[in-house]
Amino acid sequence: MSARTPTPWPLVALFTAGYLAAYLLPTTVGRLDAGLPLSATQAGAVGSVLLLGSASAGFLLASRVDRFGPRASARAGLLLAAAGYGTAALSSALPLVVGGAIVGGFGSGTATTVAATGIAGRSDPHRVTTLGLFAVSGLAGALYLTIPHLGPGHGHPLAAIACTALLALSLTGRLPARTPAAHAVRAGTPLPRRRSGLLLAGAMFFWSLAQNSLWGVSGRIGLTQAGLTEVEVGAVFAVALGAGLLGTVGAGALGPRLGRALPIGLGTALIAGCIALSAAATGLTSFAAGEIAWNAVYPVVLSYVIGLAVSMDPRGRWAVLVGSAASLGTACGPLTGSVLSARAGYPAMGTVLAAGLLLVGVPMTFVALRARHATQIVEVPAADLPAFETPAFETPAFETPAFEIPVVEVPLEGVPAQRSAYGTAGPLRTAVAPASGPVGA
Repeated sequence: MSARTPTPWPLVALFTAGYLAAYLLPTTVGRLDAGLPLSATQAGAVGSVLLLGSASAGFLLASRVDRFGPRASARAGLLLAAAGYGTAALSSALPLVVGGAIVGGFGSGTATTVAATGIAGRSDPHRVTTLGLFAVSGLAGALYLTIPHLGPGHGHPLAAIACTALLALSLTGRLPARTPAAHAVRAGTPLPRRRSGLLLAGAMFFWSLAQNSLWGVSGRIGLTQAGLTEVEVGAVFAVALGAGLLGTVGAGALGPRLGRALPIGLGTALIAGCIALSAAATGLTSFAAGEIAWNAVYPVVLSYVIGLAVSMDPRGRWAVLVGSAASLGTACGPLTGSVLSARAGYPAMGTVLAAGLLLVGVPMTFVALRARHATQIVEVPAADLPAFETPAFETPAFETPAFEIPVVEVPLEGVPAQRSAYGTAGPLRTAVAPASGPVGA
């Protein structure tokens, strides 16, 4: 068994900086609503525009990271994120806020694209993915505890995202200037498993849409329907993201033991129940129970979905495209949630979203089952391999006037094949790695 490879901290930092905007979506949308002349629906639309910029970066750069190089792409994305979110944080003019959100979102999407591509080329992608989820959950939880004490205004969450991008920028020097030849995508190389990949991408769009429709209005549910203060809502979100840390640790500990179909299918069903509970909350207990349980299960499912996407193309293209489809669903979530809640109310919205998640979980589970049967590898221990019997051969005697060498029989015993000649079954020989969700993109 090979030793564990060093942790690629630059990829973890990119993952964190790229997904932080979606993790802070409830407080960002809520503060846009309170600090700018925007209605709740308009604030949700701004949040959707921000995440739409992130999704568009993934679609545009899915197969182009190799061309520009990971280091240059990551630096460009982080600089765009810092400039865009920083401008939106420091300005009170609505056009600058919206424009900065779009630019910042594109930068975040670029960072996540580079991270997904890099993680796909790792020998331990599931471990790197769970580390990224752990980092972004922990940071977002700390910010939810801190931001309410910094005073009102829409700029604080946006400034936090910009600062995170600048901090991640300091680690990009350790990224390779060019993609290693072993993982580079040759021009014209077709995507493998197109049907499964497209089905998973389409399902992830609705999976993220349903969850982020509620996540985008969760802050308003806590403030208006559950009757909580901003400090109490922030504390609930912080505890929920702490539960997300535990879920991330659990996902890393489980690894491939349960396969992918069971965690994805059962986890999605549990998330649907949590969404219905949270949307119908009328007090602290029910609101906290729904949010905490939801965020504990979410990273477990997400890590397996990312692993499934990467296993279909070790070069990372399906990982990026599925993640971008999820980001697109995330982008549509705040506006969808605002419209549904305004017309039908929060409990009815939760019921609709939960039913949709149950339906979407079916094709996702089907793809996971199909991928398992298509890629299952049986590892045969070397000790159990039969020896190769080779008949003895004769070396004819050389006759000389001085002496004679007799015939010698040399038996060649079969040598068992070395264990290293056989690959290891499971996701550690494929590439796993992000996307969007209720606390992530």
